[in-house]
Amino acid sequence: MRVFALVGALVAGTVLAGATTAGATEDGGKVFPAPVGATPPVKWGIPCPAGTLSGVPADKLKEYSCGSYRMPIDHDNAYLGTIDIGLLKHSANTPDKKIGSLFLNPGGPGGPGRRMAISGTRFLQPSVVDKFDLIGFDPRGVGISNPLKCFTTQEDADEVFNAQIAVPLSRAEISGTLAAYRDYGQFCKNNAGALLNHMSTKDVVRDLDVLRAAVGDQKLTYVGFSYGTLIGSTYAAMFPKQSRAIVIDGNVDPQLRTSDGVQYDRERATGFEIALDAFLKRCQQVGKDCAFSAGQPREKFDQLRTYLRSKPITGPDGKPYDINKFTGAVSGALYDPAAFSGLASDLQLFYNTAFPPAGAQAQSFAAAELKVLNSGATGRHDGRGDSPYTGDDSYFGVNCSDKQFKGVKQESVPAIAAKWEQESPTFGRYQAFSDTAGCPVWPVKKPDVYRGPWRVETDTPVLVIGNYYDPATQYKFAQRMAGELGNARLLTVDAFGHCILGDALGVDKATAEYLVDLKVPAAGQVFQPNVQPFTSAAAAAGQS
Repeated sequence: MRVFALVGALVAGTVLAGATTAGATEDGGKVFPAPVGATPPVKWGIPCPAGTLSGVPADKLKEYSCGSYRMPIDHDNAYLGTIDIGLLKHSANTPDKKIGSLFLNPGGPGGPGRRMAISGTRFLQPSVVDKFDLIGFDPRGVGISNPLKCFTTQEDADEVFNAQIAVPLSRAEISGTLAAYRDYGQFCKNNAGALLNHMSTKDVVRDLDVLRAAVGDQKLTYVGFSYGTLIGSTYAAMFPKQSRAIVIDGNVDPQLRTSDGVQYDRERATGFEIALDAFLKRCQQVGKDCAFSAGQPREKFDQLRTYLRSKPITGPDGKPYDINKFTGAVSGALYDPAAFSGLASDLQLFYNTAFPPAGAQAQSFAAAELKVLNSGATGRHDGRGDSPYTGDDSYFGVNCSDKQFKGVKQESVPAIAAKWEQESPTFGRYQAFSDTAGCPVWPVKKPDVYRGPWRVETDTPVLVIGNYYDPATQYKFAQRMAGELGNARLLTVDAFGHCILGDALGVDKATAEYLVDLKVPAAGQVFQPNVQPFTSAAAAAGQS
């Protein structure tokens, strides 16, 4: 992902290969300038980093090519230095009928995207894979694209992160967690360098427009998931005339996210609660097909959560499971309906341990095996002394640039958490002690952020996809995204889980026609997923 040295030729990231028409868009009175000449092309065929093509069959390796592109840290100040963006391309299966390139982003923020060129061959319809080069890229500061690093040793990182309690309850846990976020910010201030102030979504979008031109496309074709929907909507708003077809699945609310980070995260907690409640109701509806259905699943879950707030449960693996592990694991399971049966089984095991049924055998739990709730309980990796820090800090690098926390001080976070917990008893405190606790002390200075306007004038409406019970980006966000963009078409899916492409055949087909033929699906449609949770394979075979 990066290789060419660009200096003066990269003017505001808007250059079009061989084109002279500007996609000028107002951004707080600022107009993105017209291009001044052709963009140097991506250099493909460089050696792929280790692991990039793992899992690709030997006879398919020839279809992939790694690339790299050099980008300025600051698109308005070439003297600040450069970074290299890593790319992976899957070549169109029918190159003689190729339409162009399709850029893919998995979300995050902080999700490495290069290998989406591989996964895209599975979740996109064959007609799309035939006619587009699929291009995955690690956004700036992520993966191999000059990862944003706040720590020089893994030991420093472990000390800070291990002090951050996910659901802090006691005064000591709360003060320790807030102090750890302050330490995190100080490490970033000392070690992250110039890139720290250039991690906004707007910076990523300007990179993306350069990459679009560098692969020879007049207009962008793009599919983005989760946080990637903010990239897609920001691109459409900034560069409407360079937007060909934009698909965004699992949508954020761009206006709220970039204007009021506190309210946005408060509503994120609500979204997780909606998804959890729907999971528990579905569990009760399906009866014996859900291991947690006996009695009242909602009441049992609340009892279990209350129990874990006071003391942990020792799992069948001999490890303690407290409210922190429990909340994180449940939130993660809600992302994937395929995990629901396992989640229900684990919840019943935990419930039987906390509230043993009369006459139950004591060994029943010890002999069981957790399916979902042990997902984060693998233990702490014991690195060597002064071992290099191998992670990246792009999640907060992006979110604390994009989100606004005007007037929010860390000392107000405990009160915020208490209020949210009344509204969202499982996830309110969990959400409050994330961005709302960390961003007020994040050391970014005057990031260049796009905060609207959001209404777009693209030639083709943006395709917005939303699940009814998406935990991370609730359905209301998809509705708002479509409304804020204006020129958009909302596809609704009666589904659980975060994002849906690849798991709902009707949506997949409509998306393929949109990408290939620019056919906009009819309004008002509600699609079904291929498989509903707790549905047997035989019953699911007839669903579409």
